[in-house]
Amino acid sequence: MCFTVNVNLIKEELENRYGATLIDPDKYRPSYYYHAFGLPSIPAVCSGNPSKIQLLKWGLIPSWTKSIDEANIIRYKTFNARSESIATKPSFSSSFRSKRCIIPVKGFFEWQHVGNEKIPWYIYQSENDVLSLAGIYDNWIEDNTGEVFSTFSIVTTEANDLMAHIHNSGKRMPVILSKSSETQWIDLSIAEDDALKLLQPSPSEILKAHTISPLINSRSEDRNTPEVIQPYNYSSENLLF
Repeated sequence: MCFTVNVNLIKEELENRYGATLIDPDKYRPSYYYHAFGLPSIPAVCSGNPSKIQLLKWGLIPSWTKSIDEANIIRYKTFNARSESIATKPSFSSSFRSKRCIIPVKGFFEWQHVGNEKIPWYIYQSENDVLSLAGIYDNWIEDNTGEVFSTFSIVTTEANDLMAHIHNSGKRMPVILSKSSETQWIDLSIAEDDALKLLQPSPSEILKAHTISPLINSRSEDRNTPEVIQPYNYSSENLLF
């Protein structure tokens, strides 16, 4: 699963990294903490117009959705799309073929099960660079109002060695695209099989990780703060470090 990310990236960082222009910068709010269930708007580089960075809401609503009530049910089930079924599952297959995107993040959060505890971890690029997560998106129009919902899902795959130890309950991780595969992923002219081959676990060595404080679990405190990603030590012999 990948439900919680750090997207504390300013406009200039995004534009310089992807050579694209951020649309509606006034609507973008960088944050150390975005959780999928909050349905946040997050920057994305999309196959439809890779020279622009647009804001998409987390929780994909397929274009065939019939009503706002149905949309509000579906979007809470589509935060992630499994790479193994992305080409065949009805919620995702059309987007996989025609609407692929890159979701830039500074890092993401996962929880390790240690006995009765769930220990939070922060995972990030080993050189502190931006991570490009593979995503798919869609546009759905609500019939009664004409409102356009542009939404996305993050693609996940089996965990690499590092993530298998951290996310030891599900052993999944987001698909992290290398710089060489970013353009391939959003190039809709490549063969479907070649696109699927990009959805592999990243090498463990490109990532670093450390445990963080229980602040990440607090619903009463502000988690959009640098403290949420700071190292914090737990006394357990089962932890990775």
